[in-house]
Amino acid sequence: MLIEDAIRSRRSIRGFDTSYVMSREEKDDLLQQALLAPTSFNLQHVRLVEVSDPQLRAQIHAAGWDQVQMTDASMLVIVCAQVDSWEKNAERVWDGAPVEVKNYMVGAIDGYYRDKPQTQRDEAMRSSGLVAQTLMLAARGRGLDSVPMVGFDFDAVAKLINLPASHAIGLMIAVGKQAVEARPRIGRLPLEETIVRDRF
Repeated sequence: MLIEDAIRSRRSIRGFDTSYVMSREEKDDLLQQALLAPTSFNLQHVRLVEVSDPQLRAQIHAAGWDQVQMTDASMLVIVCAQVDSWEKNAERVWDGAPVEVKNYMVGAIDGYYRDKPQTQRDEAMRSSGLVAQTLMLAARGRGLDSVPMVGFDFDAVAKLINLPASHAIGLMIAVGKQAVEARPRIGRLPLEETIVRDRF
């Protein structure tokens, strides 16, 4: 599928075909595609928790206001981020770069993030969004459907997946074959209101 077709046809689908099963290889391929998305300073701090265990899925479903897509979709991914990656991984993610580039980037990362907890979290969430959208478009490109979700108890889900204290959940994505038609696009604001040329 052409990328513009994937963008135009991607819709949030909440009803999935429960008989459609993705293989581990198909899931891994989608996850690897998603992780090619850009991340802040190349920190690669996004962690994708692919939930296959039916019992765990049922517990997440209960923590997610009983949204059926959490158990009905072939694939469920919790998009998380290591908020302290700027401190833990800066050297690692610039391995292989020329020494002067690596030294510059490691210093720039430290200066950008140190003592700025809001920036640390904001950048983790921005990178999570980029990876999430890449996952959804990669799925659509394969003829699959998806839905992003934030309608769940974040603390409860964090406990269920043993989320480390240094990590944060951005959102959840269900992927599979749709069993219901997408609802019509409604309430789209006019372009002249949503596109700004140069300044507000």
